[in-house]
Amino acid sequence: MARTIESYLKQYFQYDTFQKGQKDIILDVLDGKDVLGVLPTGSGKSLCYQLPAKLLPGLTIVISPLISLMIDQVRQIKAYYYKEVAALHSFYSWHEKQTILDHLDAYKLLFVSPELLQQPAIKERLNKVHMSLIVIDEAHCISQWGYDFRPDYLRLQTIAQANPNVPILALTGTATKTVQDDIAKTLRRPEMVRHTYSMERDNITFVVQKIIGSELDKKESLQTCLTQVNAPTIIYFSSRVKAEEIARFLHHVLPERKVAFYHAGMDNEERLKTQQQFIHDQIDIICCTSAFGMGINKPNIRLVIHYHLPTQLESFAQEIGRAGRDAKESVSVVLYRKEDNQIPLAIVENELPTNAEIQFSCTKLQELAIAGKHVPKTEAQVQTMLQLNEVKWRLLFYQLEEKGMVVSNYISSDNKKWQQTKRDLILYCEALVIQKRQKVRKMVQWAEEKECLRKALYRNFQDETRNVTTKCCSNCGVVLQDWKDTTISNSHTSVHTNWRGKLRAILLTGEQSNETS
Repeated sequence: MARTIESYLKQYFQYDTFQKGQKDIILDVLDGKDVLGVLPTGSGKSLCYQLPAKLLPGLTIVISPLISLMIDQVRQIKAYYYKEVAALHSFYSWHEKQTILDHLDAYKLLFVSPELLQQPAIKERLNKVHMSLIVIDEAHCISQWGYDFRPDYLRLQTIAQANPNVPILALTGTATKTVQDDIAKTLRRPEMVRHTYSMERDNITFVVQKIIGSELDKKESLQTCLTQVNAPTIIYFSSRVKAEEIARFLHHVLPERKVAFYHAGMDNEERLKTQQQFIHDQIDIICCTSAFGMGINKPNIRLVIHYHLPTQLESFAQEIGRAGRDAKESVSVVLYRKEDNQIPLAIVENELPTNAEIQFSCTKLQELAIAGKHVPKTEAQVQTMLQLNEVKWRLLFYQLEEKGMVVSNYISSDNKKWQQTKRDLILYCEALVIQKRQKVRKMVQWAEEKECLRKALYRNFQDETRNVTTKCCSNCGVVLQDWKDTTISNSHTSVHTNWRGKLRAILLTGEQSNETS
């Protein structure tokens, strides 16, 4: 009698049943189909490739955008499930990477960043092993219409083309129909089977707290909010400077709470350390930019606060989804001050090169070509030669590669082609700016919504929304004060044992530790 998929789930992962969506996706993957899975944050997307990787005969590669996410995944899989797993990332030395590449046959699951995957040496090694499945985690990064578009993800179409007989599993927590279509089109897998599930989270209450007054009033509202709800908290900001400033402010006014900041301007090791401290309850409140949160496996986050509005509803939905992954009651709070509405618009404008920057950069690159010089490689060279930040240059560079104006290190000097390229790039960026401005306006409209906030958010992603009769949103009568002295406030201490307590609980059966961090 053939074994059921549930029996393998029990054998390798000690679960009796699948969560919604997992079984359907896994069965299609095992059947060799290309699959696009859209499942809400906290719904167990990783199992959709961890189980197939164990069952399939060859190597499964998982393309993941964050080093910290890879490290967490490898550690957890090795600790709880199976050992044949590794990751390739920039924290490893050349020798450590070579050791993994020399023993690829020993692994069932390999995590790798989209940037490393473009390196010829890694491509060559992967071509020599039997690959059973290609997984693209956080697949919304592929789409130019997604909330976290990354040009490096667009290059994944090359690995898809180079392995036409290897099925692809693309996974994300948030993707509109437009983004889904763009993912399938970019990967050139038009027949992808789509499994999309409601992203609605009944256990999250929505509160928009309108701030009438100055920035100081906003800071005082934040302090009051954190006093009312004493629980593991993420606070999102639109700027690194403001994240650090408010972290210092909270450290001063809430000395009993452990506060830290996190953003992309920190070095990798410092970011990883801060993330791990938050995950293990050594930090209570994290003040961060959107760089924090993707793949964070922390079930007891009770409060997600947006100090500034995100640039679009997609990123907002993804960020609030980090609360209450254990299905317990949690809160999303937006501190809305109308005077701050220009901030997301300014971010959108700064993400894309202006017409003048496109003209200047193309002219400069053409001059480099004529002089027999190569493409600037470092961020400092790009800033000096082209006067572009890293975000703008990544977008521009990808488009130039697509148009054949840059091939490896070499730049075309064809004047006629450059003139056409300038026009094309200007039109492309103008269209993106218009689309991004529209998304900002939708985000503002949601914050100013008079009807149910839950329904107003989720109707952008799905046809139907559920009725939540209690603790729905501030427009349905909920106030943050309702959470004071409830289980949400007390949940903080229940998980806040230090490593000695956790170790004692493991080693001494039945003994309870009273130590707290």
